[in-house]
Amino acid sequence: MRDETKCLHSGYTPKDGEPRVMPIVQSTTYVFDTTERIGDLFNLPNAHMYSRFSNPTVECVEKKLADLEGGVGAMCTSSGQAATLLSILNICSSGDSFVSTSTIYGGTVNLFSVTLKRLGIECIFVNADDDEETISAAVKENTRLVFGETLANPALAVLDIEKLARVAHKHDIPLIIDNTFATPVLCKPIEFGADIVVHSTSKYLDGHALQNGGVIIDSGKFDWTNGKFPEFTVPDESYHGIVYTETFGNMAYIIKARMQLMRDFGCYPAAHSAFLLNLGIETLPIRMKQYCENGMIVAKYLNDHPKIESVSYAGLETDKYHELARKYLPNGACGVVSFVIKGGKDSAIKFMNSLKLASKEVHVADIKTCVLHPASATHRQLTDEQLIAAGVNPGLIRFSVGLENIEDILEDISNALDCVE
Repeated sequence: MRDETKCLHSGYTPKDGEPRVMPIVQSTTYVFDTTERIGDLFNLPNAHMYSRFSNPTVECVEKKLADLEGGVGAMCTSSGQAATLLSILNICSSGDSFVSTSTIYGGTVNLFSVTLKRLGIECIFVNADDDEETISAAVKENTRLVFGETLANPALAVLDIEKLARVAHKHDIPLIIDNTFATPVLCKPIEFGADIVVHSTSKYLDGHALQNGGVIIDSGKFDWTNGKFPEFTVPDESYHGIVYTETFGNMAYIIKARMQLMRDFGCYPAAHSAFLLNLGIETLPIRMKQYCENGMIVAKYLNDHPKIESVSYAGLETDKYHELARKYLPNGACGVVSFVIKGGKDSAIKFMNSLKLASKEVHVADIKTCVLHPASATHRQLTDEQLIAAGVNPGLIRFSVGLENIEDILEDISNALDCVE
């Protein structure tokens, strides 16, 4: 099936007499005939036993997302941040390190540089635009993975996924890609060498700003038996001595994440949240097409405006990342446009406060146009040096173009710019 069809049909196929719409199984627990059956599930989890681990409604969405990304399995979480955290902790322990590009979401920078550091896990930040040899030199003996974003939030830098995959695989470690802004409709990182994909499903996948969520998708292609990852190849004493690679084969990573980390952290989404997420995914292809079209029009308009200092949008031929976008994002560069107004931070705030249609909110990738000043909001915890490394100018505005009539969006921008001296 193609993506448009997968978004509608993958993950849930009703049998004779069953509901056409994916049902909500609103239950925390499940009933079994015997005590032995319950015990067997703790050895081989082939059915739902408790909704802190899994749920039939959520499972349908997990299967759909795995199918869209080309993976063998997926695990939904209560937020995108939770998905990123568990994707790292599933591999890294105290004393380990990992490499990450610096142009990533500000909350992820804080997670990597502060919280994980407190847990004894070191993040080594690198410039994604550096050559392969320079990035490879950052890998240490204890480095366990490489991390990057397809489209950086909010710098909108396009990642050379194949380059990062070569670096990771040269050192026999996996590549994890955050594909939130691109979605599997615009880019499938696994096809370019990524081993694990994460999303904040709260963004384009949901589309309607209805619920927070995240997902981890396992490509099933990484060899966890290469000698560097004993946690997959030796008995897990916390789970009855299971050896993940022996019992679950190429699904070892995602099963370990569920049986070990989801069991202990319990950050699993509610069934109703998954139901709402599924509704959003069903219209994802048609929405992404319109987001990209509207985003390109806004980017061109801003690029030609005398009050705009610079525009970051990979769809523009003049953009630094345009050639990479042609390779990794041939069908569009999403609907988020980042730009800097002449006059710096004060002018940026004046512009934002003058907008009437666009919502000022701490969100992005919505059906409605929304706007944010990252330096004073999502990235305010970063130092000036970290802001620059993340591609965030103090005057940068992240403008998430929605699905309103494009003329109305342009009028709102024009009127707000008229208010800027």
